[in-house]
Amino acid sequence: MKKNIFLLMALTFTISASAQDGAWQNLFDGKNLKGWTRIGGHAPFAVKDGAIVGTTKTGEASSFLATAVQYGDFILELELKADKGVNSGIQLRSHDSKKEPVYGYQFEIDGRNTGFIYEEQRRGWIYPPSANAGAQNAFVEGEWNKVRIEAVGNSIRTWINGKAVTNLWDDTESKGFIALQVHAIGTDKAHEGQKVQFKNIRICTQDVEKYRTATTAQEINAAVNTLSPDEQKEGWKLLWDGKTTKGWRGAKLDAFPAKGWTIDNGVLKVQKSGGAESANGGDIVTTKPYKNFILKVDFKITDGANSGIKYFVDPALNKGEGSAIGCEFQILDDLRHPDAKLGVKGNRRLGSVYDLIPAPEDKPFHAGVFNTAMVVVMGNHVEHWLNGVKIIEYERNNQLWNALVAYSKYKDWANFGNAAEGNILLQDHGDDVWFKNVKIKELP
Repeated sequence: MKKNIFLLMALTFTISASAQDGAWQNLFDGKNLKGWTRIGGHAPFAVKDGAIVGTTKTGEASSFLATAVQYGDFILELELKADKGVNSGIQLRSHDSKKEPVYGYQFEIDGRNTGFIYEEQRRGWIYPPSANAGAQNAFVEGEWNKVRIEAVGNSIRTWINGKAVTNLWDDTESKGFIALQVHAIGTDKAHEGQKVQFKNIRICTQDVEKYRTATTAQEINAAVNTLSPDEQKEGWKLLWDGKTTKGWRGAKLDAFPAKGWTIDNGVLKVQKSGGAESANGGDIVTTKPYKNFILKVDFKITDGANSGIKYFVDPALNKGEGSAIGCEFQILDDLRHPDAKLGVKGNRRLGSVYDLIPAPEDKPFHAGVFNTAMVVVMGNHVEHWLNGVKIIEYERNNQLWNALVAYSKYKDWANFGNAAEGNILLQDHGDDVWFKNVKIKELP
């Protein structure tokens, strides 16, 4: 059955391409490199047997062969072949400068990572392989593979051999050149002389919206504090607008805290104040409670930082010192903060239900950059996700949950974690922590 579905997808891909022949231009005539310009290093590019062949070379910086023309909206198709172990890429809507030789979106070419979207010289992975693990077998090393890339408006989608790989929504670059990359290998003689080859390169730049194809890849929205059209259709809402304090207040205040929090360039920041719990600006909570929902929050921490995202919060429970009371998605530097070694069996590590249920020690956290926390609540069923990977799931309002609470720091709070609904909280724990892309989808 799976084989038949794959063949049907491949057939649809082929029919779609052939039906568009009149709208296409060749970017490479199979004979010479007219219309292409070298940027960066000097790893060799040559034409052989109707293909552009790039070859790795020690001592050379990453080398690019770029189109002379800049492209905005387009559909690009080509055939790709790479030796085993080659690291390469196809730049999309990219640019060059003295400071950053080439920067912009990149269709990655690197074994099982091929087809996913990396941003050269900037954010790194913006559509990582973990977002669509089932597509990691789409590319076949050492053989010719068919590639399709659609860049239309803020949407970038990719396919390999008819299999959907990525579905990215982002507003960083709207126009730029297309380039073929041979990645630098430093002094690694073992990888010298490896080849990556491109042929039958063609592009459609007219009526591209008309020729777009449906995708089965899950969308990732990398545009800051925005909702994509798909997200809006699915019922997502911004819980923080990226500009104001609308919808939020201090957990123990009627208004947003006058100090301790800043908004700068679309990022909400907790200011450092010595590491004490809710002792500066204090926690902030939503002005309304939520019941069943999917919550997403991007967060970044400094070395040794402590913070958290809480749900089922009742701001009236704790009017004294310390944080407001609720279930917590722990945010912590596990390597440097002492709290990671406290509690029971690691239940205070990053991603844990704080002081109750431990997150695995091995989890997809990336230091120094934004990570995505997700909390899913469906009645008594709750899940914690980190960067697209489910790390915890549990049931509340039962004997096991109540027993966990009874042996935690929450034992003195009656019926802790069992409320039908509650506010959502971002914690001030006295360390530099940044939040953005705070989104919620309410469920029935």
